[in-house]
Amino acid sequence: MEPQKKFKLGLTLPTDPRWVNLAEMDLEEILTDHAYCEQKAASSCIKIIQQNPEREELVREVAPIVTEEWGHFRQVLAELDKRGLKLGRQRKDEYVGQLMKFQIKGGSRDTRLLENLLTCALIEARSCERFRLLSLHINPPEMREFYHKFMVSEAGHYKLFIQLAKTYIPEEKVKKRWAEYLEEEAKILANLEVRGDRMH
Repeated sequence: MEPQKKFKLGLTLPTDPRWVNLAEMDLEEILTDHAYCEQKAASSCIKIIQQNPEREELVREVAPIVTEEWGHFRQVLAELDKRGLKLGRQRKDEYVGQLMKFQIKGGSRDTRLLENLLTCALIEARSCERFRLLSLHINPPEMREFYHKFMVSEAGHYKLFIQLAKTYIPEEKVKKRWAEYLEEEAKILANLEVRGDRMH
């Protein structure tokens, strides 16, 4: 696949089709992990703002995502309550941990911003892909609309993080590094155990 097309399409490795079947076997587990993913997404956005207060457009665009992600956390809590389920303990996210290891450490503030924005974009893109699978296939069927709403939201976040990266970093550099992230993410996913109690 040529680089420009790859950049537009995003993810290069689809989720293993067994994942949805495993996830629906224990809704308490997948909803717990989903809740903490939303919480961590809000925290990541707060950190980006704290590290880049002088970038006015970034602050203006990312601030609402903090509110939205925290709102998602509360929605997942409400879904747990509705089903008589409990929020379990937070788990180690091996997928995100490996993406963090891939980040370029040190360097200029622009480099650190690019790494953080692309990491966030990739997590949102993968979340969007998995929410789509849940919205199409999860049982019980009434949860499909629940996840459809999350899918739409994550797609918007993914696009915003990419656009913000191109606002502050030369576009060709963003495209090159994004292609590297996509390649690495595919390797990470291919080597992770398929688990139904994890969103990633």
